[in-house]
Amino acid sequence: MPSFDIVSNLDNHEVTNAVDQANREVSTRFDFKDTNARLEFAKDKITIFAPTDFQLKQVDEILRNKLAKRQVDIRCFDYKEINTSLSEAKQIIEVKQGIDSDNAKKITKLIKEGGLKVQTAIQGDQIRVTGKKRDDLQAVITMLRGANVPLPLQFINFRD
Repeated sequence: MPSFDIVSNLDNHEVTNAVDQANREVSTRFDFKDTNARLEFAKDKITIFAPTDFQLKQVDEILRNKLAKRQVDIRCFDYKEINTSLSEAKQIIEVKQGIDSDNAKKITKLIKEGGLKVQTAIQGDQIRVTGKKRDDLQAVITMLRGANVPLPLQFINFRD
């Protein structure tokens, strides 16, 4: 039976490159001179440091532009609230990988409401869709691309 997997993955290499480019731009801009504004990228989070809230938002805008140029979907990021102290402002941005259980249930519900003869199975952080006809599977992909899903979705392992 034909099947495919629905996943939500992010290219960490592209995110690293975008953070490095944003750091380079922040270090060369005149309005950030001697401010120690910077970005740090760990495995699953990006941390923005700046002296004030306003400058933190400017650094965030630079990061968003660099991510957009590298075609990294902003929906993969979960922005936490800004923590300010006397000397600096800090914001943590969590990087979301995979499909969490709540979103997986919403996606399977969308597929079932579509009225196509396919079966879905949640397998960890991905969803397997199987059906008898290849056309039904392609209709599911088309429907999900048009749907308002809070995650960027990729469709992999399409098998006949």
